[in-house]
Amino acid sequence: MAPRISWEGVFPAVTTQFHADLSLDIDATAKVMDNLIRDGVSGLIVCGSVGENTSLERREKIQIMETAKAVAAGRVPVLCGIAEFTTAFAVETAKEAARIGIDGIMVMPALVYSSKPHETAQHFRTVATATDLPVMLYNNPPIYKNDVTPDILVSLADVDTVVCFKDSSGDTRRFIDTRNMVGDRFVLFAGLDDVIVESVAMGAVGWVSGMSNAFPREGETLFRLAKAGRFKEAMPLYEWFMPLLHLDARPDLVQCIKLCEHIMGRGTALTRPPRLALLPHEAAEVQAMMAKALANRPKLPDVGLKVAA
Repeated sequence: MAPRISWEGVFPAVTTQFHADLSLDIDATAKVMDNLIRDGVSGLIVCGSVGENTSLERREKIQIMETAKAVAAGRVPVLCGIAEFTTAFAVETAKEAARIGIDGIMVMPALVYSSKPHETAQHFRTVATATDLPVMLYNNPPIYKNDVTPDILVSLADVDTVVCFKDSSGDTRRFIDTRNMVGDRFVLFAGLDDVIVESVAMGAVGWVSGMSNAFPREGETLFRLAKAGRFKEAMPLYEWFMPLLHLDARPDLVQCIKLCEHIMGRGTALTRPPRLALLPHEAAEVQAMMAKALANRPKLPDVGLKVAA
């Protein structure tokens, strides 16, 4: 029987915070999580791409999952990203997530190896059948070099635990193609910030967002406006947000998002190598972008968000 889920809305891909010596700062990471929930986001994704999953040791991933579970305290669902080099390692991480009590897992294709479609499908199938947790499959072909096509999804429709598909290809036609092939079998999530309104129009009911780390209320408001079909109100906010949302589509998205988060007083800009700090001219461009955005920060339409705690 398929796990029952109620995933919808904005799930920021939470950043992982580090001390100056680049050791894990779990207290700061917990504060980031709590502040996002207080600002009204609908869920959290920890240890995702923006959370620098591949730069974390296994014990650190476990610590982050345990912290997220405790911080959320049932207020919002928490998913953990699984990005491992082998299927066996991915299964081990999924079992740790279940032991800790995480609400679901977001599984990426096996990293480094550019797999054939049937190999990608088998990786997902093996991980998903090894757990009772609900599974979100994550497609990000520009970054992970493996494209999870609608055909691959169709081949996994018989796996009960696979309940959700997150697409970061930027091709919103994928949502329609998937629905035409398997109906409403999968909950659809957008994974690329700068096509969020288009993705919602094509059927996405959730958004795994990078830039909502810096602007959670703007992100949740934009999503809810789009979901409600209030496009006339959404467009001014989308146009204001777009230069920053484009940062989510860059190879150095983590550095950009963490710098924006730092400017907003929500975290530090530190990333672990091989991710290095933005070059001075790149940082200056992002800082100028942020200065312009903050000087013109829009008044948000009412979408039912609670006043920030």
